[in-house]
Amino acid sequence: MRQSSLVVMANRLPIDDSVAPDGACEWRRSPGGLVSALHPLLKHTPATWIGWAGGTGPAPALPDVDGVRLHTVPLTPEDFRDHYEGFANATLWPLYHDAVEQPEHHRRWWEAYQRVNRRFAEAAAEVAEPGGVAWVQDYHLQLVPALLRELRPDLRIGFFLHVPFPPPELFMQLPRRAELLRGMLGADLVGFQRAQAAHNFAQLVAKVFGVPATDRQIEVDGRTVRVGAFPVSIDTAEMAALATRPDVVARADQLRKDLGDPEHVILSVDRMDYTKGIEHRLKAYSELIASGHVKVRDTVMVQVAVPSRERVGQYQILRDRVEREVGRINGEFGRVGEPAIHYLTQPFDRAELAALYRMADVMAVTPLRDGMNLVAKEYVAARVDDSGALLLSEFAGAAAEMPEAYLVNPHDLEGLKQGLLAALQADPADAAARMRAMRAHLHRYDIRSWVRSYLSTLDGTGSVPHELTTD
Repeated sequence: MRQSSLVVMANRLPIDDSVAPDGACEWRRSPGGLVSALHPLLKHTPATWIGWAGGTGPAPALPDVDGVRLHTVPLTPEDFRDHYEGFANATLWPLYHDAVEQPEHHRRWWEAYQRVNRRFAEAAAEVAEPGGVAWVQDYHLQLVPALLRELRPDLRIGFFLHVPFPPPELFMQLPRRAELLRGMLGADLVGFQRAQAAHNFAQLVAKVFGVPATDRQIEVDGRTVRVGAFPVSIDTAEMAALATRPDVVARADQLRKDLGDPEHVILSVDRMDYTKGIEHRLKAYSELIASGHVKVRDTVMVQVAVPSRERVGQYQILRDRVEREVGRINGEFGRVGEPAIHYLTQPFDRAELAALYRMADVMAVTPLRDGMNLVAKEYVAARVDDSGALLLSEFAGAAAEMPEAYLVNPHDLEGLKQGLLAALQADPADAAARMRAMRAHLHRYDIRSWVRSYLSTLDGTGSVPHELTTD
């Protein structure tokens, strides 16, 4: 087994589910954003990525991708059901997103979560070089840092949570709260998207274990665990370059023509998830049409909702509700050849996404709660002429970095409607000034800045940053 000085662990491997006839694999840009965030780093750093390949049964042997070694962790059908669909996505995910849906608790789910986390830790212990770095990603693997420290105390271990971390009163509902916290405390550095999340974590550790804890470091078991906010970003230059490619520019023009060349195009791109606020957004838009503030002939909404976790009951119910609402709105307000909403559920490649971003006058990103939301950042990066308007939920992590967006509370229907109207009717000079400020921030704090900040803090050469805001 070849060893690596950098080992990244995430629930999924960063590849397409299929392998080409010549044996080649390609990077998979997932709608969740983790692969998009880490891809630029790993293309230029010798590393091993440990993850699940997407199927159940024996782990397939996969070729390297862009020089990154892929190490597959196998999951049985029971592992997938109880660890992934169960504890990770029906217990932790809803709880971490303000309990928008009620979390479920089953003992067999916790047993599967422990089993799979141990499997990941053992894989990392096997492939990491002596004194190497292991970087554990996200809520699926919160037990791995402590398990890995038991097996390989020589490693520098980092943990980064891409989703929100809840306030103490929510987290304390978890039957296995102490075990989850102790798992994260196995890391040398625990990173979050927002300073508030780091604060929530420190408060919980102090409450549950009675140890000295601040928002920047925690003393536990004779060790110092550093804590901080490291807002994840995107490859800003890559998205800007993609958005200026002639084929992408031509495709954006064609898309607008296909929509009937309306005066305004509103775009939303989400995973089909109850945290994304899709239903709230559709209701606000339909009420604006009903009141006459928006005319279907002049304004078109394009809603991309990529299916996600389709075997989880809450997601099946959500998809049915969203599709019924889209049908109702189009049936009530659309005309032949002029639907009020163009609803798409297929995933798009990077070039097509860039064309959609270029085409849209308003990007509506209104989750009820989101760790960051990289779609908002991608839209801003793609607006190379400083046009366009970003409607952004104040409950997305990106709102702390981009206050120039049209910020809204997605739970407030009237406020959401007013924000959407403000973005549609924005003065071009004001909109351009807002976009310039957001683009300047993204160029300064891009994906490479995120990686440098986190890894330099992990190896001790950097300090924990304060939460980023625009300058």
